[in-house]
Order: sequence, then structure tokens, then C-alpha cells
Amino acid sequence: MPVSPLLRQVLNAMAADDTVVDELVQAARSQSPGVARLPEAENRRHVQFLLSAALRATTSPDCADYTTAEALGADRAEQGVPLTDLLRGVQAGKTLAARVAVERARAAGLADDVILETILDAERYTGALERHIVKGYHAAELQLSRTVRDARTQLLRTVLLAGHPPTPEELRQAGLRPECRYSCVVSDVSDPARARTLEQALLEFGGVYGLVEGRLTGLAARPPAGVALADGVLLVVAPPAALPELREVHRLCRAAARIAGRGYHDLIELAGEIALTAQPLLADLLTTGLLDALDPGNAFHRELAATALAYLDHGQRLRTTAEALHLHPNTVRYRLDRLAELTPVALGENSGGGVLDSVRSWWALRHWLDGTW
Repeated sequence: MPVSPLLRQVLNAMAADDTVVDELVQAARSQSPGVARLPEAENRRHVQFLLSAALRATTSPDCADYTTAEALGADRAEQGVPLTDLLRGVQAGKTLAARVAVERARAAGLADDVILETILDAERYTGALERHIVKGYHAAELQLSRTVRDARTQLLRTVLLAGHPPTPEELRQAGLRPECRYSCVVSDVSDPARARTLEQALLEFGGVYGLVEGRLTGLAARPPAGVALADGVLLVVAPPAALPELREVHRLCRAAARIAGRGYHDLIELAGEIALTAQPLLADLLTTGLLDALDPGNAFHRELAATALAYLDHGQRLRTTAEALHLHPNTVRYRLDRLAELTPVALGENSGGGVLDSVRSWWALRHWLDGTW
């Protein structure tokens, strides 16, 4: 049955709606722990593919193409997502997508029989897509099981996530020496092809690398300072640690990756931010206690807070802060004094506050300016 122009318009609008995509991503992540461990960007890629594929099949039945579905399944196998989790995520997204499509079609005034026929056509095609995702998953799983790479990746996941610690012989077979210390490396690269490119660059520094929780992760024999990174790639590197300590070090690297921007980051340089991020309720209480008199909607108050934060970030040096903000030192001094009049945050040149006072003020100011950590 030909698809009505109005229905095609409804489906096109739905596929292009970022809010719908976000809801489908959250539905898949909420129903599938394995999917939730992947970066949200990877989940969005999956959802957008399924939406566009279903749309093509519904509006142009001759355009069915399952190659990308099989590649998607292969990616999930290589990323270590259990097949049951993958299918749970797919089902959750399909169910929500069908409900949204029906609601929007009815709101547009389409007859129920037209909507039903279209939904059934889409269901038949997405069912075929599912089968090809599974086919690609199993094919990749079979291939991976035959490679040394997979064995090393599985051992890496055991060392960094959970499971009985590998024996010294298993570590040596994977290329790790039990008595040595290694730098945990965590990137934000989840696409398997891009991960292999980054892995090749990191192998220059020795160690073992693989996809752990959907991101290229590894244990470098030498800290990979100076490694070439593609534009937009984030890499967090920890100081060398003994193998029994690496599970906890990996957790810290993951926490750092959530707050760091793109580029190369030394874990210890983010130590303060990581520690403070782990206490969101305390950040709320501290911000309320110190900055409750400030109004987030008041531009001048935000100017005062931003200046004070810059002052702390520049070692509480007035001239350095003024140069960084392109202000006169007297302007910086005035803003710090005004902030001290409105709040208990005293940062003037003679405030006499200690290190912990500065930490509390910095944390409260940053949390207040961000709105959320």
C-alpha cells in the first residue's frame, strides 16, 4: 500500500527529531546494562541507523539493505556487549519508536488502518534487521574467538573490571609481565575502526589494548606521552601502577574521562576535579551555604563569580588574573570585594584564607557557574 505524503512527513520529522532520538537512547540504556556501558554517542549511532533504516523500508520498500545491520552487530561483538543485552536495547527502542509514531500519526489526523499497516510493514523490516544484526554479531564473535586479540582483550577486561585475577602464565601469554607496573590508558574512542588506528599508535609504547566497556582502553608499558591523537580524541593516562591496583586506577581514569575535554590528560592533573565530582550532594550543600545570596539569572552576579573563579585558577594573583580576563587589576579587586560583601567568600589580597578555604570557594563557584557538576 503506498504511503501517504502526510504519513511520510510524520515519519521524516520523527527521524530528524533529536528529542525522539534521545528518548530512544535512554530507553535502550535503561533496559540493557551492556548497552548502557557504551558511550551515548555510540548508542545514538545505533538508534539513528535503525530509525533511518525503518523509515527507508516503510517509504521505499525496494531500498532494504542489511549490510550496515550486520556491521553494527559485528561492532557490538567486538565491543564486548552481550548479545542478550544488545537485543534488549533494540527491543526497548523499537517499542518506544512504534508508540511515538502512532501518537504522532494520530495527532496528524491519519486513519488507524493506515497507521496499523505502516507499523506492521516497519515491524517486518525491523525484524529482518534484527536477524541481520544477530548474524553479524555471531560472525564477528566466531572470528574474534579465533584470534589472539580477543584473548588479550578478554584478559584486559578481567584485569580492569571483574573476575578472578589472571595467573602469571596467562598474563605472560597476553604480553604482560606480572612484576611490572603499567599505565592505565582510557580513551573515548568506541568505533572499532578508529580504535584500531589509535591502538596502532599506542603500541609504540608497549602493553596491551582493547575495547573495555565500549572504549579503547589499555595498559601501556610506558606512559604514552607524545602519542599522536586524531582531532577530537580524548585520552586519559594514569601513572604506572602494579597490576593488583589497576582495577581501581581504571575506575579513576573512567571518572576523569567523564569530566575532561578532548586531548591528552594526565590523571593526576585531574585529581582535584575527580575527588570533588564524587560528592555531588556536598557540592550542592556547599554552594547553597556560600553562594545562596547570588542569583544565577543576574549577569553581574555571574560576572563576580567568574572573576573570583579565574582569580583562584590563576593562583590568587591579581595582575595575572586581570591579564587573563583583559581587565584592569582594579576591576578585578572591585569584583572580589563586591563578592565578599554579598557572600562569605573572601578572596581579596588580605583575606587571610587558607588552602582549604580556597578549595571550598573554588568548588562552590565552579558548581554554581556550571549549574551542575
